[in-house]
Amino acid sequence: MLDRRRFLLSAAGSLFAGSLATGCSSPLSTRPQQGTAGAADPVEALNRLFDEFMAEILDKRPILVTSLGLDRGERAWAKSLLDDVSLERRREAERENADRLRRLRAFDRSSLSGLALANYDTVAFQMETSARAARFPYGDGPSPYVVHQMDGAYEGIPTFLDRQHTIENREDAESYVARLRAFAHMLDQETERIRHDAGLGVIPPDFIIQRTVQQIRALRAIPVTESILTTSLARRAAQKGLPDSYAGDAQRIVTEEIYPALERQEAALESLLPRAVHHAGIDRLPDGPAFYEVALRFFTTTDMDADEIHRLGLEQVREISARMEEILRGQGLTQGSLAERVQALGRDPRHLFPNTDEGRQQILDYCNGLIAGLEKHLPQYFGVLPKTPVEVRRIPPYTEAGAPGGYYQRPALDGSRPGAFFINLRDTSELPRWTLPTLTYHEAAPGHHFQLALVLEMPDLPLIRKIGGFSANTEGWALYAERLADEMGLYADDPLGRLGWLQATIFRAARCVVDTGLHSKGWSREQAIQYMVETTGDHPAAMTTEVERYCAMPGQATSYKVGHTVWVRLREEARAALGPKFDIRAFHDTGLTAGPMPLAVLERVVKDWVSSHA
Repeated sequence: MLDRRRFLLSAAGSLFAGSLATGCSSPLSTRPQQGTAGAADPVEALNRLFDEFMAEILDKRPILVTSLGLDRGERAWAKSLLDDVSLERRREAERENADRLRRLRAFDRSSLSGLALANYDTVAFQMETSARAARFPYGDGPSPYVVHQMDGAYEGIPTFLDRQHTIENREDAESYVARLRAFAHMLDQETERIRHDAGLGVIPPDFIIQRTVQQIRALRAIPVTESILTTSLARRAAQKGLPDSYAGDAQRIVTEEIYPALERQEAALESLLPRAVHHAGIDRLPDGPAFYEVALRFFTTTDMDADEIHRLGLEQVREISARMEEILRGQGLTQGSLAERVQALGRDPRHLFPNTDEGRQQILDYCNGLIAGLEKHLPQYFGVLPKTPVEVRRIPPYTEAGAPGGYYQRPALDGSRPGAFFINLRDTSELPRWTLPTLTYHEAAPGHHFQLALVLEMPDLPLIRKIGGFSANTEGWALYAERLADEMGLYADDPLGRLGWLQATIFRAARCVVDTGLHSKGWSREQAIQYMVETTGDHPAAMTTEVERYCAMPGQATSYKVGHTVWVRLREEARAALGPKFDIRAFHDTGLTAGPMPLAVLERVVKDWVSSHA
């Protein structure tokens, strides 16, 4: 899962957004060729337009500026600010998006081809989809709730300040202090929007409110002197020999401004509980069915409706169940349902790490070892690899209760900050050893990191393409990467590892069933949890967190299997068309260096590549 869940992947929700030179340019280069300056003019004009769009976006998104490592020089102003998340700013952003879409549509699309055409259609899709979401006067992009257990300033800003706000000198420390004050203001802006949406009848289900309140309260319960908000600044300022006064400033702001703002947000959410219902789906919200249609299009980048996605999930659950059954019987596990046997394996102490700090470190070390073990296999499958490394880190304990099993955070644009795979270590019994390889291959390498770090290194992609996210493409690639690990032979002597991969695959197929069940077929939270546990054999606590995630982020969970299905189909079609000329490295390089894009655009890019080599 991407850190979309926050500020970059959510760039897909509120913007759109490839690579730092790897020594190999994109096979769909947009750079002018010698002797064809006239033919390159439309491309140059489009890229200038994209640069204009990007400058406008960055002017209003200081968090994005820092996340990309651009908060210096002419954009140093951004380092002391956080985003304006007020209702007024949301309406202003909608008008800005409409204006950029008008300017893009005025461009002569027929003058473009190759990657330039793909760039145009990709940015146009994002703008058009954002415009569709603007018709709903509540929520935040494709999410119906401004704050929930997966997202909100309380959840993202502390980690953002600790991990992405660099401190090298006095100005950086002073900017950190300024951002602490901005954090309190940001919380109050969200609280205002919570009340606004409640006035429209948009109130999260009771269990989402309760989970969110639990996490806000956990953050607020940390003694100020121990809060990451203060210790991060104190530690890093001391390392640079800066005055102790910054730590005191941070503690005062957290005490007098941030914690009271958190308390106000907590109270606002709790005040909604008497009006909250237990109904999980968004069909109960104003214009809820239409909202879900927009969410499905946003996340799958297709026109598939809920019924089609539901059927896809059911069909693939049946197919994958049969493959899991074969492995279980091969291990001598024949008694009980498939889920019961998988659950028994998950409880087997031989496959569990100690639920201690030492055990958690063992998991981090194990995942890092898996990434290192990939290296000898990569030259057979990739011609272009990201230069930026990836690290495995723990999800902060104060948000782990409602967080997913893992997510990926992109590196800085200039490579100064590595990519990161954040893993949820709240309870090591949720992570049997045989499930970790697939999670690592999905979130780190060759999954999200190989696509999203690489795309930042591509010299021919405009920045607006580099920061974009398309869940069906990126999550579909990460699922494809899980399958690729099996094809690399990484499970040749590890049948339980292969079982873990299949369990992860059936989990994504079941998501299609459950997400559409919740939001279009009247399923309850409890019915969805039961289906997930009985279908996947996964840990009930983990499946509870997952189902609650689907309730807060309708449609997103369907994107994985929809995108995976398209990536696999495109590869097999290319293999059939090219026969002995098919080179899997070139296929991967073509799909990855073109950057994340809607599935229909990806399909055209791959077909153009096939035609050029047929």
